[in-house]
Amino acid sequence: MLYQLSYTPAAPRPLPPCEKKGKTILRDRHRTGDGRPSSHYGTVTNGYGRRRLAKIMAAGAALALACLPAVGIAADPVAAPELGANLERFTYPWPVQTMTFDVVGQPATMAFMDIAPARPNGRSVVLLHGKNFCGATWESSARALANAGYRVLVPDQIGFCKSAKPRAAQYSFEMLASFTRRLMEARGIPRAAIVGHSFGGMLAMRFAILYPDAVERLVLVNPLGLKDRSEEGLPYVDVDTLWAGERKASYASIKAYQQQNYYHGTWKPAYDRWVWMLAGMYQGAGRDAVALAQAKTSEMIKTQPVAHELYRLKPPTTLLIGTLDRTAFGRAQTPSNLRQFLEAIPVVARKAVTQMPNATLVPLDGLGHSPQVEDPARFEKVLLATLARR
Repeated sequence: MLYQLSYTPAAPRPLPPCEKKGKTILRDRHRTGDGRPSSHYGTVTNGYGRRRLAKIMAAGAALALACLPAVGIAADPVAAPELGANLERFTYPWPVQTMTFDVVGQPATMAFMDIAPARPNGRSVVLLHGKNFCGATWESSARALANAGYRVLVPDQIGFCKSAKPRAAQYSFEMLASFTRRLMEARGIPRAAIVGHSFGGMLAMRFAILYPDAVERLVLVNPLGLKDRSEEGLPYVDVDTLWAGERKASYASIKAYQQQNYYHGTWKPAYDRWVWMLAGMYQGAGRDAVALAQAKTSEMIKTQPVAHELYRLKPPTTLLIGTLDRTAFGRAQTPSNLRQFLEAIPVVARKAVTQMPNATLVPLDGLGHSPQVEDPARFEKVLLATLARR
């Protein structure tokens, strides 16, 4: 199966009339037999030979376009499954537990996985996900860490993935850091290595500034926040404008962004699982809540920089930087005449490491924004070696 997406499958949908007419020469391009999404063509049947493949695909494309209104996919060529605003129909690799916090007078649940090693080494690691990622995206890394003896705590931050998305929340890195700290305390983890990726790296830095004694080692994987983008001309964009943009999110738009910025123009089928996961949250009744939470956290990244406080990072710090990362947060909102001056994370990281009192930069040549997804084995080898240094 091309996409190893875990969720409760929908019942197979009947073919609309336009797909029933004549001979079926292509597999349904929107769904597999159990209702899951598929973006690949199946076997050419009914005796058509290789030399007619181009004609068949052209006819299939025309047929698909003609059928779009019937299957309700006018804007997106590939329909994402409806997974629920809190990913109710997406299965995580380990049991998911929750802890409840008060947010503006309302209870909000924070989902997390607490993974026990078979042979404990007495140390713990907290993995903090990025903005366009979830705790589940750490699956391979978490498994490698647990196999090496580490206890692994993997939260979904409030506003993300399986956690609550309170509409009244005023998001801040301080709030998320405090919730993470309280979760650690509740789970009996007084101190841990904190590993943060992208947005999670920015959160990890704020956490280390607020709670230095709780951080054994800080590992930043292609983090945001190493530079105040306002200094490069990034204008303020209000939440309503960001919200409107987030409402347009789809499988196609998410994949296009990640392919261009995260994976330096390349793509592997393994990445699709995580795109379906994100796109699936935007389907159904919870779409607005997901979009609003994403808009508020985007504003938070812009308005709550940590770049001016890098000198306050006391724990030993390692930056693991995929050198092909093209991410420059806020590029789309930056005036076109200034975009060329926005520095991508690898450039910013080389400068930022000199401002940290106890930091080392480890370049991951040939990898992009998400090395833990792009080349898990290589990333995990470097991560384990980093954590082994006491």
